[in-house]
Amino acid sequence: MLDIRRIRTEPDAVKAALGRRGIDTSDVDRVLELDARWRSLGTERDELRNRIKGLSKQVGALHRDGKADEAAAAQAESRELGDRERALAEETAAIEAEIRGLLLVIPNLPHPDAPDGASDADNPELRVVGLDRDAYGPHQRIPHWELGERYGILDNERAVKISGAMFTMQRKGGATLARALCQLALDRNADTFEEVRPPSLVLSETLTATGQLPKFADDAYAIERDDLWAIPTAEVPLTSIHRDEVIEGADLPLRFMAHSPSYRREAGSAGRDTRGMLRTHEFDKVELFAYATPEQAPAVLDDMVARAEGTIAALGLAYRVIEICTGDMGQSHHRSFDIEAYAPGCDQWLEVSSVSWFSDYQARRGNIRYRPVGGGANQIVHTLNGSALAVPRVWAAVVETYHRADGGIDVPEALLPYFRGADRIA
Repeated sequence: MLDIRRIRTEPDAVKAALGRRGIDTSDVDRVLELDARWRSLGTERDELRNRIKGLSKQVGALHRDGKADEAAAAQAESRELGDRERALAEETAAIEAEIRGLLLVIPNLPHPDAPDGASDADNPELRVVGLDRDAYGPHQRIPHWELGERYGILDNERAVKISGAMFTMQRKGGATLARALCQLALDRNADTFEEVRPPSLVLSETLTATGQLPKFADDAYAIERDDLWAIPTAEVPLTSIHRDEVIEGADLPLRFMAHSPSYRREAGSAGRDTRGMLRTHEFDKVELFAYATPEQAPAVLDDMVARAEGTIAALGLAYRVIEICTGDMGQSHHRSFDIEAYAPGCDQWLEVSSVSWFSDYQARRGNIRYRPVGGGANQIVHTLNGSALAVPRVWAAVVETYHRADGGIDVPEALLPYFRGADRIA
């Protein structure tokens, strides 16, 4: 969430930055209105408390002087003031709750260098690597859902029988491919990132810390009986590893990676392409995550983008890198980049990684601070995350790109160590 002090002291700058997202800033005005009322009530409450303390002393002195009637009158006045103080406390608590509710839905401020735009159509393409559309043969122009059925490596029909629509099931070499992709992503980042296997079910406050709640509750799977949620990404539990803690500044940046399932209801997927592996309720993903100081964050962001891009390049896939414009940013994003692999059978660019810097937006929700090396007050840490590799769309791009004219699917060289000696899915 945004810092209430910044909204209070720089309201025009905050509204101008949010205006770059193309959103209504009336919630900011409402926060300012409530904040002014909250501070006014706080002053009144403090004055009442001082008066009550003074009356308490007077009552004692009056009793000692034998002035019982005056002491009783002072006690009565103190009780009236106490009632007013309690009413003020209830009102300020209600205002605090309303302010927090608004801050939870006001988006993050975009980075000054983030490109302006209204939608994904305005996302600038930074680079395209390895794409030659004329080099793909007819055998590579077959969509992966057809190849998956042909080779018995994608059995969505039985997945639907087991779990319902938009669930997938990989089999034989397809299952091996899914596992190998995740292991490749872990191995390529083990030099710097600590491997974590976090819980796949989390509390509401854990989902709130990343910005998933309350805004995106409809897209998450809730287990209401236990107040638990299935994680939409490992970013959620990784963000909360140090929730309500103070990290030593000398230990930053802290980097984590996690291989976990991801669960998404895809509430807005009606009418969108859900064939094959393109859109599914459950999938495996390797996530990268970091805590950093504001000064460290830009370099950590660049490193994460390079790592995600390097993994797709190591698989021999054509890909492009785009920067997300202000109008297409997620609620928590400060700056964000997507990597998209080209799938020749679908003839589509498929998003396979999104790498984002959240500034202090998430950490403020989670009360995650660090102690500066040079001393001084504790500061809110910055968080960053990115998909090292998400299985479904990379799986689709690999199957289509490496399909052979004479049958079978070649295993990319980078994945050979994980295929138990096989070099082809036949």
